Amino acid sequence: MALRFVFLGSGSRGNALLVETAEVRILLDCGFTASETESRLKQLQVDPQTLSAILVTHEHSDHIRGVGAMARRYRIPVWMTPGTARADAYGVLPELHMIDCHAGSWSVADLQVTPYPVPHDAREPCQFILRRQSACLGVLTDTGHVTPHIVEMLQSCDGLVLEFNHDRQMLIDGPYPKSLQSRVGGRHGHLNNEQALQLLDQLPVSRLRHLVVSHISEKNNSPKRVEALLQQHQPALAERSHLAEQGCVSGWFEL
Repeated sequence: MALRFVFLGSGSRGNALLVETAEVRILLDCGFTASETESRLKQLQVDPQTLSAILVTHEHSDHIRGVGAMARRYRIPVWMTPGTARADAYGVLPELHMIDCHAGSWSVADLQVTPYPVPHDAREPCQFILRRQSACLGVLTDTGHVTPHIVEMLQSCDGLVLEFNHDRQMLIDGPYPKSLQSRVGGRHGHLNNEQALQLLDQLPVSRLRHLVVSHISEKNNSPKRVEALLQQHQPALAERSHLAEQGCVSGWFEL
């Protein structure tokens, strides 16, 4: 096994991605309560005691709800940016490491971790590239628009977790108040379907073994709509695409 990953769940009510190699198991975000996180790990037959680290992208509650409790309960080291740490929403963490998004990579055992900055309405948000040997997983969610740096960072991925948060017209016609529509659809909000497709057009998608669509809005998007768009715009990639769900764990994806 080079590298594999699985979603504990993805959406506006909680996000957590488990990545593992032969030597480590890392949670990327922990947006569920500790008890819910434990329950979902149990479904995967993963003992929380075996978690090596928690990486945090930003301080919004659907990404950090269980970080403090899990870290204390199982003595798990946590990595986050100084801005994310200033949120003061975690309690005392047993071991906290600060991330510099401009200082390159570091390693947790055999897994190389590379953070990169993204435009989102948080204090100092980042996303991650995770690599073991030749296997490379890119993660991009909670991003208002695609920058040239993002495109550059995702060029060498074999697996990609990508946000298709909302459909623009569904957001306009949906139940959100105008202020929330502006936040979600703004340049520091979330990627819409068209933005995600435009990003894929700039990547060497033929090398992707897995595309996992994530953070789909339950009110402003639909899985069927995303699947249809992928089939229309990236038919070859659509066969290698999967949708992460809010209410259940996904299957494992191996690179």
